Amino acid sequence: MIVGREARGRCGHRRTARGVAAALSLSVVLVACGGLPSSASSTSSAGSTSTTTPHALSGVTVTGPVRVGSPTFNNTLYGTSFELSKVGYEKSQFFLSGTAHSYVPAQPLTSDGKWKITTGVSAPYRTRVAVYRPIDPKKFNGTVVVEWLNVSGGTDDAPDWTLSHNELVRDGFAWVGVSAQQVGVDAAKTTDPAAYSSLSHPGDSFSYDIFSQAGQAVRDDAETILAGLRPNTLIAAGESQSAGRLMTYIDAVQPITHVYQGFLVHSQFGTGASLSQAPQTNVSAPAPTTIRSDLGVPVLEFETETDVDNSNLTDRLHYGNSKWFRLCEVAGSSHYDYYGLAIGPNDTGNGQGAVDNLAAMQNPTRTPVGGFSCAVPINTGGTHWALDAAVFWLNRWVVEGTPPPRAPLLATTHVSPVVYQLDANGNAIGGVRTPQVDAPIAALGSQGNTGGFCVLFGSTVPYSAAHLSSLYKNHGQFVSAWARAVGRDRAAGFLLTADGVELLHAAAVSQVARQAR
Repeated sequence: MIVGREARGRCGHRRTARGVAAALSLSVVLVACGGLPSSASSTSSAGSTSTTTPHALSGVTVTGPVRVGSPTFNNTLYGTSFELSKVGYEKSQFFLSGTAHSYVPAQPLTSDGKWKITTGVSAPYRTRVAVYRPIDPKKFNGTVVVEWLNVSGGTDDAPDWTLSHNELVRDGFAWVGVSAQQVGVDAAKTTDPAAYSSLSHPGDSFSYDIFSQAGQAVRDDAETILAGLRPNTLIAAGESQSAGRLMTYIDAVQPITHVYQGFLVHSQFGTGASLSQAPQTNVSAPAPTTIRSDLGVPVLEFETETDVDNSNLTDRLHYGNSKWFRLCEVAGSSHYDYYGLAIGPNDTGNGQGAVDNLAAMQNPTRTPVGGFSCAVPINTGGTHWALDAAVFWLNRWVVEGTPPPRAPLLATTHVSPVVYQLDANGNAIGGVRTPQVDAPIAALGSQGNTGGFCVLFGSTVPYSAAHLSSLYKNHGQFVSAWARAVGRDRAAGFLLTADGVELLHAAAVSQVARQAR
C-alpha cells in the first residue's frame, strides 16, 4: 500500500490529508529470504540465458551514519513510529552515491518474463537507505530484508516493515529500506532540505541499478551499514507499487546481478513496472507478465483478495513452478487494512495489536487515520499474521532449502470481474485461512469501498446479534472456535506459534458473545 503523510493520524503522524498519489498500482509482494552464499553462485543458472555481460556493481560510496534523531526522519519515511529500542533494535541511515545505469531490452519483452536486456545510459546518483538492526549482535539471524520503499503516497513508505516487523524482530532480521525512486528522494529533500539537500536522483529508469547497488553495498560494506553484523543472505521485498518494480527487477536484472537470494512479492496486479521511462525511452512491461521460471532463487508471492481481483487471476500464471515459486492468496483480506493503517505503526509485539484488531472487527471504522473517510468500514482481517508466516517460511526456504507449504487458491465463480465463492457467513472459500474467517464475527471483503485510496481498504460487515448468537451461544464457544482455527492454521503452516499465542489471548479478553451469557 501506499500510505504516506496524508494517511497517518495517530501517535505523532500528521493528521492533515494530502492527496495520495495515483494508485491502483501494481501490487507484488516479494518475500525474499536468506541463506545462500554471498556470491549467490548456486543461483546463477538463469543469467547465462537472459542478458549480455553485466556491468560491475562497484564504486558505491557510503556516507554515514547520518543523523536520524529528529522527528523529521519519520516524515520522510513512514513505517513504525515507536522507538526501536523498545524492541531491542537500533535505527540508522546512510547516504549511497555512485553511478547507475538504465536498462534497455536486447529484444522485445515477452509475457513469460524471460527478458534479455543490456545497459543503457549512465548517471550519477546520491540516495539514502534506512537501517533497522538488532542492538545485540548475537540476535542477528544473518538475513537482511531489503525493502524497495513504496512511493505511491508521494513519499517513502515501508509497508512490508510495518506489516511484518513483529516477525522480523522476533527472529533477528536486519531490515534496510532503499529510496530507490525519484519521488522518495525528492520528497525527503523538500521535507528536510537541511538533511537531504545533497541527495540526487536521475530518474526511475535508474532505480533498478540503484536497488542492486544498495543491496551489494549492504554486503560489501556491512562493517559500516550494519555496524559490523555479517549478512549471509539478502532478501528483496516490495509491496504494491514496489512489487511491480520488483517484478521487473526479477525478470530483467536479478539474472545478471545475482544480488538477492530470495524475493517477497507482495500485492502485485499482474504485470511489472516499466523497464525504462521518460526522459529515457519508455519501455513498458507486457500485461500480463509472469515471474520467469528459470530465476533460480525462491520467490514468494503474497496476494490479498484485492490483488487477485485486480490481476484478474493472472497472479496465478506462475503457480505451476513449484521449484522456485509459492503463491499465498489470503482469504478475507484487502490490499491494505486496519492493522497496516492504524495498529502496525505502533505495534511493539506485546500482543495488544491482536486485541485492538479484534475489537476493531466488532466495531469497524470508516476513518482509520487522518486523511481517509471511506464509504464503508474498512477490512479488519488477519493479513498481518499470515504475512508474518510468509516471511518466516521464505527465509527458511532460502537458508535451509525447505520450501513453504503450498496454499490452496481462493475459490472463484467468475472472471472479468473476479467473483469469489463465499461461505454461509459471507467470507471467501479457499486460500490461506485465518481465525478471522474460520471463527468469524464479521464478513471480511476486498470490494465495495470507495473514496480515493479506500478502494484498496476492503470492508468489514459485523454480524447481527442474531447471526452471532447462532454461531456462538456464549463467549466460551467463540473462544473455543477461535482456538480450533488457530490450531488448524498453525498445523497448516500459515500461522506462527507466537502469533497464535497473541491471537488466543485476544479472543479470551474480547467482548465477543459475552452479551449472550
